[in-house]
Formats: sequence, C-alpha cells, structure tokens
Amino acid sequence: MSKAQRARDQSARARIAAQQAEQRRKDQRRRTLAIGGVAVVLLAVIAIIIVALVNRSSPPKQAASGGLPAGVQAKLTVPAASFASVGIGSSSAQALKAVTGPALATGGKPEMLYIGAEWCPYCAAERWAMAVALSRFGSFTPLNGVHSSATDSYPNTATLTFYGSTYTSNYLVFTPVENQDVNHNLLQKPTAAQQALWTKYQPPGDSYPFIDIGNRFVAGVTYDPQVLQGLSWTQIAAALHNPSSPVAKGVLGSANLLTAAICKVNGNAPASVCSAAPIPALESGL
Repeated sequence: MSKAQRARDQSARARIAAQQAEQRRKDQRRRTLAIGGVAVVLLAVIAIIIVALVNRSSPPKQAASGGLPAGVQAKLTVPAASFASVGIGSSSAQALKAVTGPALATGGKPEMLYIGAEWCPYCAAERWAMAVALSRFGSFTPLNGVHSSATDSYPNTATLTFYGSTYTSNYLVFTPVENQDVNHNLLQKPTAAQQALWTKYQPPGDSYPFIDIGNRFVAGVTYDPQVLQGLSWTQIAAALHNPSSPVAKGVLGSANLLTAAICKVNGNAPASVCSAAPIPALESGL
C-alpha cells in the first residue's frame, strides 16, 4: 500500500471516528433532554396531586366563605343622619312581632338569637340588616362573605356569614346559628332550647331566617332581597351610605326596626343610639 493510500485511509478513519463521536454527543443530549422532560412532567403531576389532596382535605363548610373586600365591614357603621333620613324605608313593620314568654338572656344581658342558612337568599338580605343594627351596639371580629345559592330565588346574592365570627357588646348578646352551608350541609346545630323557640314561633314552611330578640320580638323576612340582586359586597356597602338608594331603604329601614326592638328589651342603652331618630318613634309603636 502506497504512502498516499495509507494517508487516505487514516483520514477516512479519522472522519468516521469524528462522526461517531458527534453522534454519541447528540444521543447523549437527546437522552438528557428526554430525562429532563420526564422530570418536569413528573413534578407537574406531583404538584397537581398535592393540590387535589389539600383541597379534598379542607372542610367543605369553609369553602364558601372568604374575607370581605377591604372596607366593606367598616361601612356597616352608618351615620346617624342616614338612619334618620331612611326611617322605616321599604321594610315592613308588620314583620316584627311581639311575643310573650320567659326572657331570653345571657349573663344579665338580653340575647338576640338568629337561625339561618348560608344558602338562603332571605337570610342573605337579613344578615345585612342585622349586621348594621348590631354594629350600633357592638362590633364583629371578623365577618366573612358568602353568596346565597345559585339555584334558589334571588340567586348568588352577595351577603355576610356569621359563622366563625365573634360579637362583642356591653348591651346585648348575639347568638348566630348558621344551620346549613351553601351546599345545604349541616354547619351548626341549634341547641334543644334554640330549636324549641324556632319551632314555637316560626310559621310553617318559613324555616329561615328566624330572629328572636330577647324573646319579646321575633322576625323573619323584613324587606325584599330583590334590592341586592346583581350587586357586589362593595356596591351594597357603598349604597348603605346613600339614603335614597333602594339598598339603604331596605337594609337601613330593617336595621332601624331591629334597633328599636333591641332598645325596647335592653332598657334603651346606649342612649346615643336609642334616643336618636327614628328609634323613639318606632319603639313607641312596638
């Protein structure tokens, strides 16, 4: 074999070796990319599984609740002039009925009992009125937001829930019982004594809401929930400060009725609330 032929063979072998080495490098890169892709997919699957397990382990009764938008709870405190301007508004004075029986009280204070359900659209309306009225006598920590049932009357009404809240007052005790959540699951069970009052005073077929103020006055639906339809928590809270709005006429009118009943059972305290218009006039008619 000539020297030229040997050179040509060596050159060919070198090219082949180089090509083989390049192919090995390409194969290695493909394997690396494939392994990396599998790892990414596995991590994504693991993340999905973890999220699903966390969601499944969370109590369903909490799923509907959440913090209210900033500023909503603060707007439940309404200026006295707005209450005076609205008066009874579009609420129904006949919805508040006088009853007789042993006084409902706790720790020397009159007690206001509420039994409702988070899915109930009529409860959704009444919670706004109760929260506004009770904010005149004390404070809540905290209040959360829910929507009423999407398949009932006045669907998806933005409202509050008293579940998990604490109410502090020097003038009365507020005892809320949110009996069912938005999915009709049991949330809080009334005591035997609460159930007895509920059964005694609530008209057949009108299970929710039930409000008993000191066992001297009871109420159910006090205004039309229609005024809240399509509004957000923020919009409802803002409308409370516009006495000419349908929301204010419904919510503040009902809050005035509830306030008058509370003042009647607790000896008109505090005077700053119970002597402010229109409470004395409403109280005299109870």
